Amino acid sequence: MADFTSGFWNLWVMVLVALSLLFCLYVLVSNNKRHSGKVELHGHVWDENLAEYNNPLPRWWLYLFWITLIFSVVYLALYPGFGNFKGVLGWSSTGQYYTEQAQAEERYGPIFARFRGMDVAAVAADPEARGMGERLFQTYCAQCHGSDARGARGFPNLTDGGWQWGGEPDAIKATITNGRTGVMTPFGAVLGPEGVRDVANYVRSLNGLAHDSLRAQRGEELFQTNCVACHGADAQGMAMLGAPNLTDNNWLWGSSEAAIIDIVTNGRMNRMPGFGDFLGEDKVHLLTAYVWGLTNQ
Repeated sequence: MADFTSGFWNLWVMVLVALSLLFCLYVLVSNNKRHSGKVELHGHVWDENLAEYNNPLPRWWLYLFWITLIFSVVYLALYPGFGNFKGVLGWSSTGQYYTEQAQAEERYGPIFARFRGMDVAAVAADPEARGMGERLFQTYCAQCHGSDARGARGFPNLTDGGWQWGGEPDAIKATITNGRTGVMTPFGAVLGPEGVRDVANYVRSLNGLAHDSLRAQRGEELFQTNCVACHGADAQGMAMLGAPNLTDNNWLWGSSEAAIIDIVTNGRMNRMPGFGDFLGEDKVHLLTAYVWGLTNQ
């Protein structure tokens, strides 16, 4: 790694850039001649009869090259590009980013701050705040949860009232701020293929789905032995652990027997990234109110 941070590469870039500019200058100077009136062939022949004449470059074309060369030199003097030379203007993409962030905060900060002291229910009921929250959602959340917030396979539906980590305002805000990591332990090796299928039928029976009653009966015993630590004896889950309710007919990965067998056998790991540091408290507050309002109109 030290090879990439040594001063050699800075010098390498500077020499390479300088030689490139000098070579371009040489080409321009060597071709900066007016037509003598005598047209001759260079002697280069391709495809038997395709020859090259010694006509000089058109003057307008040559001027464009000169302008390009001068622009390059001026640009490298003003902006970074010549090794680690920062340029006379001291510009950087990072500096511009923070400048634009500061300008945006100065302009829009008071608008966001106006809703900071309001509780989530009041913010969700405000049309302007709801519109701002929706735009934040479309920008940062729709990629996973969909533009209608109904999710997709492996991504929760935020409109059905089923909350894996809790649907209270504080719980939603904690999820958006810090993110979540949900882990379903694989039980294939513990239960075996038949045991897994029995548990899958029991879980389907909890939601009134078609199932084998004998397998469901055996699966209940296995469930009480292996699954209650997370999902609870009543299979209604534990929001503190992020263990989903298995009785509400909300399925993140599908409700078919094959889908449930796959989950129980191989387990699952889902991750919700945290947005607290990136968005800041005021925007998280608006986003929380919007998400909470999807099921609390």
